[in-house]
This record gives sequence, structure tokens and C-alpha cells, in this order.
Amino acid sequence: MQYVEQYVLAKYPQYAGFIGEKVDLSTLCINEEISEPSPDDKNKSPRASLREVSTPSFGSNHPDLDRTQLEPSRLLDILTQKSSFPGSFVSIPEIQAQHKVLRHCGLPDDEYLVLFTQNYKDAMMLVGESYPFFRGNFYMSAIGEEMDYVREFASYKESKVIPAPETWLNLRIKGSQLSQYFRRKCKHCPKGLFSYPADVNGTRYSMHWVSEAHRNSWHVLLDATALVVGKDRLNLSLHRPDFVLCSPDNTPANPSAITCLLVRKKSFDTTTASS
Repeated sequence: MQYVEQYVLAKYPQYAGFIGEKVDLSTLCINEEISEPSPDDKNKSPRASLREVSTPSFGSNHPDLDRTQLEPSRLLDILTQKSSFPGSFVSIPEIQAQHKVLRHCGLPDDEYLVLFTQNYKDAMMLVGESYPFFRGNFYMSAIGEEMDYVREFASYKESKVIPAPETWLNLRIKGSQLSQYFRRKCKHCPKGLFSYPADVNGTRYSMHWVSEAHRNSWHVLLDATALVVGKDRLNLSLHRPDFVLCSPDNTPANPSAITCLLVRKKSFDTTTASS
């Protein structure tokens, strides 16, 4: 262990204060600066103005990444490139932070790609720009419109957007309506992406929706950022959402801006069948 510490300190002096200490997750984040769009940008992608002026810190060696029209088969590759320093040694603080989040979710570390972003909006926009929305598939969301930054990307890519009232998540009241939309006919498989919150103002919603959506050929984004990592129980081992959002250092007294995005590799690996 002493040798490992010496090696890390020699190769990564910026992590000198991290050995045995609390990890500053802001050092692991994808850092993208946001600029205000000009009137000429009205017909551009929701991320277009951002792409022209920003250089993601974790993707700086891939300048073509920000100018590429994403394709379904490339989703996992592009998110992997955004989250990694090509050829670099993975730092101990990064490993510690990844393991903390995966343990909280009850998920195996070999099945999910882990990305850290500066805030909730950046994490949602990563999903929005990388998910293969197109004319003919769906985006159904029970996340409030003011917080749903994926919706604009789905509309721009001409996917059918379906707002789902929060009441539909209640299994005893109007859950059947949500089930009917899951069973909706579609020429494409998967049918699209379903997003919903795990908790809203203390009201927990069932993980049943993850399994039902998967049975009906939908991908699922679970927003668990309202839960406290290490305190609020969140066991996703039986459900395996395709995307999970959570806040690693979130506490009631000190809400965290850092947001972690988990992406299930199997769902977007073109060498295996999606499940």
C-alpha cells in the first residue's frame, strides 16, 4: 500500500490530499462551459451553440466528438470517450467515487459506465445528445418539464414526446395508463426512452416501472438525485435501469451539485442483444 501511495503521488501530485481523505468529485467531472445561443442558432441542435465554444475536459483529445451527428451504434463509444483520458491510468479517487456510487445502487462495477458531471443539467444533456432519438420512436417522461433537459433533444430529433403526469407512477391510482403507453405499438425496437424520478418530495416510486418498461422494449432513465447516497436504500440489482442519475455527496443539509450518470453497457453494446 505504501508503494502504491508513493506511485500515485509521484505520477499524480494533484491527488496528494486525496490519499485517505474525502474525494473531491469536482476534479473528476466532465467540464463543459455553456454559452447563450444567438438568434441565428434557433434551428440548431440544443447542444449546437455549446459544442462550438466548449471543450470537455475529459474529451479534449477528441475534438471531432463535438461536431459529430450521433448514431445509435456509437452511443456507448462516445460516452466512454467523454469520460476517459485515452491511455491514462485510472486514479484512486476516481475508483473510490465510482465504487461508492455503484454500492449505493447495488450494481456490479463491470456492467455500468460511470461519468461525473458538474451538475444535473450536464448529465441530462449527455443523455439527450447521445441517445438515438429519431422520427418513429418515443420519449416518455414523468420528470418535471423545468428539469427535463432530455426533452428538447428528443423534439429536435423528431422523436414523439409523451409527457407522463406524476400520478401515473402511482400503482394504485393511474398506473394502468402508464402500462398502456408501454404496450403502445411501434415499428422499432427498442421503442424509445422512459424517464422518471425515484423520489419526489419524500414520495418513493416503485422500481416496478423499470422492469415493466424493459418487458415492453423501452429503455429507462431513473433519476435518483433526490436520494441520499449511503442513507436512502436503492437496490437496483433486480431491475438494472439503462441510465441512472444520482448525487454522490448529496445530504439534506448540503445538497450536492455533482451528478453521477451510470450507463448500462449491455443496453447499448452492438455486439450483444439489448435487454
